[in-house]
Amino acid sequence: MSEGIDEADRPQVLEGAGTDLFSKFDPLIELRRSLLATGQEDPFSLVMERVISPTVAVVGGRETILLGTYNYMGMTFDPDVIAAGKQALDDYGAGTTGSRVLNGTYAGHKAVEQALKEFYAMDHAMVFSTGYQANLGIISTIAGKGDYIVLDIDSHASIWDGCKLGDAEIVPFKHNDIEAMEKRLKRIPAGAGKLVILEGVYSMLGDIAPLKEMIRVAKENGAMVLVDEAHSMGFIGPNGRGVAEDQGCLDEVDFVIGTFSKSVGTVGGFCVSNHPKFEILRLVCRPYVFTASLPPSVVATAATSIRKLMHGSNKRAHLWENSKVLHQALREAGFQLGTASPQSAIIAVIMPDLERGAAMWEALLKEGLYVNLARPPATPANMTLLRCSLCAEHSAEQVQTIIGMFKRAGAKVGIIG
Repeated sequence: MSEGIDEADRPQVLEGAGTDLFSKFDPLIELRRSLLATGQEDPFSLVMERVISPTVAVVGGRETILLGTYNYMGMTFDPDVIAAGKQALDDYGAGTTGSRVLNGTYAGHKAVEQALKEFYAMDHAMVFSTGYQANLGIISTIAGKGDYIVLDIDSHASIWDGCKLGDAEIVPFKHNDIEAMEKRLKRIPAGAGKLVILEGVYSMLGDIAPLKEMIRVAKENGAMVLVDEAHSMGFIGPNGRGVAEDQGCLDEVDFVIGTFSKSVGTVGGFCVSNHPKFEILRLVCRPYVFTASLPPSVVATAATSIRKLMHGSNKRAHLWENSKVLHQALREAGFQLGTASPQSAIIAVIMPDLERGAAMWEALLKEGLYVNLARPPATPANMTLLRCSLCAEHSAEQVQTIIGMFKRAGAKVGIIG
């Protein structure tokens, strides 16, 4: 018995008393049990036994086309990227075992930050261990108690968590609604710190934000602006800098958040900025100060990939073509899509409900195609989606094969006629 605690005073865990901390998950446990009771594959526990290329893996013993990986520019198997990682392993070992402010800053960390500064043509870059951590750290550090954060209601979980960690007042507005955003900004008390958070591409439906107008409104109301370009970096914009570049307003963005786990093809997160005081964040951002830094092999692959993406215009053009072809074919086949026209490398196919969405997902897997099954609460408006992420390494022939797979699976499940 612990000292000072009488056994009679110890909380009792009684069956059915509601004291089990897992009770809140019971509806989800039951939903998962009912889905798996039909004998179908678990959409959230899929194992890739071997990855052959950016677009093909072995799943369940058979070759499967990958259409749900966020590997937009196909850099995971780039020979120069792989060689850089192998060399760094030989030169620096497997890990750093320390945070950036203690013993965890290696030459490779400075090199990848320099590559980011050149890629974005910005003065400062700060690398985190994940993209999630980049949002968590930057948002919670720059907007705290007494400050206000105005953000899109469909913002990523890492953005919401960064807001909560920083203890700022959170003011959400309807998705991509410029007027609603402006109304909320005008209600904030005079003199309060204000941060507007937007995303270039929203990951569920693949739709883009009207950043140019939103940033104009934010600046007119005295707010700083943070834009998460995780799903557009490397692909959208003349130089692959994202939606803000594409809409001609990147110079007005105070902070750009991004990730290495999508177009860059490895893992990690970052923030770039031109703010003159930015470097102080290295000493006050807790998720940066108190986390071990990325392994040398990872930052070496990231730096090499970023520099190659600076010259990726042909890949970007091919990826746009893939997106347009698949979007048009699925729409013409009768599928309901998340956007009226292709806006990014993400194509969301809306399902009638979770049960038929899961059935469609499994039918596609049996065809030899892997996509993401996305469900509430991650999705907007309680939608169930099959989320497709195209890759610049998908060939035109593979895209046509994917279209045929969707048509056959959709007819089998009854999603299309």
